[in-house]
Amino acid sequence: MKSTSYVIDVQTPALKQAQLVKSEYSLSRLGLRNLNNVYWNLPTEALYEEIIFRGEGKIAYGGPIVVETGEWTARAANDKFVVKEPETEDHIWWGQYNRPYSQEKFNAMFDRVQGYLQGRDLFVRDCYAGADPEYRLPVRIISELAWQSLFARNMLISAETHDELRKFIPEFTILAVPGFRGMPEMDGTRSSTFILLNFARKMCIIGQSEYGGEIKKAVFTVLNYLLPRDGILSMHCSANVGDDGHTALFFGLSGTGKTTLSADPKRQLIGDDEHGWTDEGIFNFEGGCYARVFALPPPAEPQIFACTRRYGTILENVIYDPVTRQLDLDDESLTENTRAAYPLHYIDNAYTEKTAGHPKNIIMLTCDASGVMPPIAKLTPDQAMYHFISGYTSKVSGTEIDLGKEPEITFSACFGAPFMVHHPYYYAELLKNKIKKHDVNCWLVNTGWTGGPYGIGKRMSIHHTRTLLNAALDGKLLDVEYRTDPLFGFAVPKYCEGVPEKVLNPAETWGDKAAYKDKYLQLVALFIENFKKFAEGTPPEIVKAGPVKQDFDVHVS
Repeated sequence: MKSTSYVIDVQTPALKQAQLVKSEYSLSRLGLRNLNNVYWNLPTEALYEEIIFRGEGKIAYGGPIVVETGEWTARAANDKFVVKEPETEDHIWWGQYNRPYSQEKFNAMFDRVQGYLQGRDLFVRDCYAGADPEYRLPVRIISELAWQSLFARNMLISAETHDELRKFIPEFTILAVPGFRGMPEMDGTRSSTFILLNFARKMCIIGQSEYGGEIKKAVFTVLNYLLPRDGILSMHCSANVGDDGHTALFFGLSGTGKTTLSADPKRQLIGDDEHGWTDEGIFNFEGGCYARVFALPPPAEPQIFACTRRYGTILENVIYDPVTRQLDLDDESLTENTRAAYPLHYIDNAYTEKTAGHPKNIIMLTCDASGVMPPIAKLTPDQAMYHFISGYTSKVSGTEIDLGKEPEITFSACFGAPFMVHHPYYYAELLKNKIKKHDVNCWLVNTGWTGGPYGIGKRMSIHHTRTLLNAALDGKLLDVEYRTDPLFGFAVPKYCEGVPEKVLNPAETWGDKAAYKDKYLQLVALFIENFKKFAEGTPPEIVKAGPVKQDFDVHVS
């Protein structure tokens, strides 16, 4: 970690402004004492000065800040732990993504973090998670690095007045200390990197990772625990709204096109990643976007591309020419998971209210590396629940550490298992009730491969995907002829204006029809095996809404 924040008596550019919007609810209440300088709620301009002064980043062409996140260029999903204590343990889905951690070890870790931070500078960002004032969560982000404070400023929702900041009382605190290394043999962590969530103490500690996404997803995980207990559905999805006022939700993991497809110039963007659904409608959890920008095509993604050239944007691990400061978005020498974090209002057609009515359409995005799923299919409510709980997709390189070049087929419950705290059906039941109450159309969209699996076939054309989505959102796909998929049972349109009929039937895009059939049967078997762990406690009609492994004839025109 490149930082000189611990050097005593260094006069930094924003030192005189550091305390001007300090909260009366001080850091000493958390047990943080004997600190050097604490910089409270600095504006973007002051944070730029601090970032450059401290050598944390550089300014690229157009004004964005470029930073490197060091060893970790993606989320450390396997290094997250949740403190197990009487108040919350019965509500948590313990397992791969919610590993239990003892209160004693957490307290010992926090004691060492307190000691580590003595004599160091810290940056504090007081903000909100949730655009709806009725349900928003006051969050305090405490970070070692100035750029992480700018990241929090971009991604979350700022207080509107200085007086509001001075009276700010956090209901949850994220402490990001990338310079602090855990000791697995003593701490019981998997590595020196750790994300420790403690719901009883309303605190999360992130150690030995500079990756901005860890802060973002820690806040999301907290909301995924708190909101559903109040009957509010928390969702890993993007959302936009059309001129007709109809909202659409896009569920999907990183790399499936959630951000790209929701940034539609014909529709207004509510948000690109995290939302809540109340009895009144949809609200964004965030105030910004966190877009993957590797190999970003400017003609296809003009909105996101423009943000990579804007002052205030943070670019993580993007390569630039040190002389001209021009970006090279095609350079993957650090990672394919290059990211841009920018305020939502940087998108020209952003829906500034960040809240909207109930959705008319739900799109579940899957990146099928097998190359056998259709580009779009219409789902019944029960089928939608089956696919929501399954969360089938392929992790693409760079989005998590330890991923290779080849996409990794996976099932991520609720299209966001690493961030879900309750059992998947807890969220699915909330979703099903809302789908039925508001008569929502549900679609499964494949943004993965066609004509063969990864390495043989090719990625779905984004032009075709957008055309199909527009037809679904405009209601045009409701009036065409459908075929029933022989294994999954969902309805696949036979025709869509602007899309070749061959594309709508994946079997026709494969040269080897026997290979297509074998691959499809293999995928069905994976679905069935995966869902066994959810069968207990899931209503039988949802279990039956899944695929059936049986012989079938490959249909081609």
